[in-house]
Amino acid sequence: MGGGSRRRRHRRLRARPPQAGEPSSPPVAAPDSLGIREAVVAEVPSKSICDASGSASPPSSSGSHVWENSLDSLLHQIISLITSFHDLLAFRGTCPSWRVAASSFPSIYTFTLPPLHLEPAISHDILNSNNTKWKLVHPAKRALSLCCSAPGITPCPRMRYLGCSYGYLIFFDQEHCHLVDVYTGTKVKSPKLQSGSNLFINYGILVAPLTSPNSCLILFSRISILLWQAGANSWTEHPHVGEPILQIVCFKGQLFAMDYVERLHIISIVPQLSIQEVAVVWEEGMRVGMHSKPWLVACGDMLLLVDHLVDLFVSMDLLFGFPGTFQVFRLDFSEEPAKWVKMEKLDNWALFLANDRRNPTFSCMNPERWGGKGNRIYVPTASEDSDEPWTALEVGQPVPISIHHMSVSYAATAHSILLKGLWVLPSLVYGVCQ
Repeated sequence: MGGGSRRRRHRRLRARPPQAGEPSSPPVAAPDSLGIREAVVAEVPSKSICDASGSASPPSSSGSHVWENSLDSLLHQIISLITSFHDLLAFRGTCPSWRVAASSFPSIYTFTLPPLHLEPAISHDILNSNNTKWKLVHPAKRALSLCCSAPGITPCPRMRYLGCSYGYLIFFDQEHCHLVDVYTGTKVKSPKLQSGSNLFINYGILVAPLTSPNSCLILFSRISILLWQAGANSWTEHPHVGEPILQIVCFKGQLFAMDYVERLHIISIVPQLSIQEVAVVWEEGMRVGMHSKPWLVACGDMLLLVDHLVDLFVSMDLLFGFPGTFQVFRLDFSEEPAKWVKMEKLDNWALFLANDRRNPTFSCMNPERWGGKGNRIYVPTASEDSDEPWTALEVGQPVPISIHHMSVSYAATAHSILLKGLWVLPSLVYGVCQ
């Protein structure tokens, strides 16, 4: 009896609530709150996980391999839930193992994050600024903005903007290309160009992240295409006969290019540089009305064309108040030749476009996860009824006059020598294992 009484008293002591002055267990965080998720990612005790993947003594080498694979799979599942670049930075900073996991995350999943709005913070005139600065702003949470700069990026008044890809701004000073990381401000300088055609260069693009062994920079001029393999000491030049290339997007591992007269091409790098036109049928009605230069967008397993179309048959009052709509077309590869087919809505997708067609375009599925809206097109132009530096427009709805000016301001060339607002994902998002 005495022993049973002691055991019952012991169970009662273990079950009693903590008294004043005693530490208590922290409450369980709600998993679907962005703020809570950031706190959890930043405050997860990392020692046991890091030790488990590094210093712990496994029972066997095969068991260690299985554990490491399981850990990577678990960490990648966590990364897939991240909804902002700010969260990704917190995840990477937890410990070396988590940093490696973030770097090895498959790039096909990177666009679960919304792109950031790059907003020039000092001057829109890149030619007259010796200390280029900008802000990177989350499209739904301005409190997560980051201020970045690249001192000395404009060493001479001839510096011009050529484009942006894989988190790098591309500038050209008539002799060298300067690639600037939008987040860190670090710069990579190319070898000197020897060709006389460099005076006509107006577009540059990276075909893979700089950390990839397949990375190369391609420049387009009026008469040639110049290619620099990252790390090489010289450029290669290839003659180019045809209309200037306006925009390039990577879709399913291939580079699709739209030229000035809106013909579609596929650009191949290996075994040698080549450009092949893609036979495409335009749906009836796509050419009716006034339209600006369209955008190409890779959207999941769809290649989209977005056009801003003004119906010539609307009344003049409506035309000047709400000129036209954004229309979206999907390239149907099931037919021969391929055909642009109109989409009435984007459902749970959001698209991100910039006025300069050389800038990257993005798509994001389930934008409600980070505070956005589906069936929307985000453009880096402020509307009259909002203080945000961008506007979200519903597909098929009338476009305000201020956005119309954005669309047609580059209708002639769709290019500018100045750095203006655009959408971008920092290079850290793309990882290092491609």
